[in-house]
Amino acid sequence: MGGLGLYIVFLVPPLLFGLGVQWWLKRTFAKYSEVPVSAGMSGAQVARAILDRNGLHEVPVEIAPGGALSDHYDPRKKALFLSEPVYGPSTVSAAAVAAHETGHALQDARGYVPLRLRSAMFPVVAFASSTWIWLLIIGVLLNALNLIGLALIIYAVAVAFHIVTLPVEFNASSRAAGQLRELGLVGPGGEQAGVKSVLNAAALTYVAGALAALTQLLYYALIFFGNRN
Repeated sequence: MGGLGLYIVFLVPPLLFGLGVQWWLKRTFAKYSEVPVSAGMSGAQVARAILDRNGLHEVPVEIAPGGALSDHYDPRKKALFLSEPVYGPSTVSAAAVAAHETGHALQDARGYVPLRLRSAMFPVVAFASSTWIWLLIIGVLLNALNLIGLALIIYAVAVAFHIVTLPVEFNASSRAAGQLRELGLVGPGGEQAGVKSVLNAAALTYVAGALAALTQLLYYALIFFGNRN
């Protein structure tokens, strides 16, 4: 199979899948942003209720500096950051996303191993993500397979980070759904179904990211080393 064929097989499908997932996430989030929660609590209040119920009174809930869907938990600052579309509204989407990010705070407090591993990998991955492509380019220009191989090894660290992220995100969503249900923060039936839809759509973005990273690694490995005896 030639370079173009490998490109089509390995890179185009993950790209299309990723675009489809992003479209579905935005559509699902927008849909359930129009559905109010019967408890009448904002995303920030939902997060605060879950944190307090689990003894995490010291974890602040703040507005994220980024735009929509920039919500995250920072394990270094021990703080939760929610975007404006999540922080203030009292909707199913806001409750789902806020609870999901709170799930990461619960993981941190319980010493969840995959989260610890991901946090430990982050500085290395930050270096790898900005270094591997330059090594690859230099290796190609110099026709130096050792540099190309080193670039792919470094990139493999970033791929491993994406894979480790998957159980972290799925577990956070599971914790979120459980907390929302057990604390009565969303109503039964349609509200809980909406939470599930939002969480599933968000989880698929991480699957798409991991798939894209893995297939890109395989593509370059086959391009530069696949035909060598």
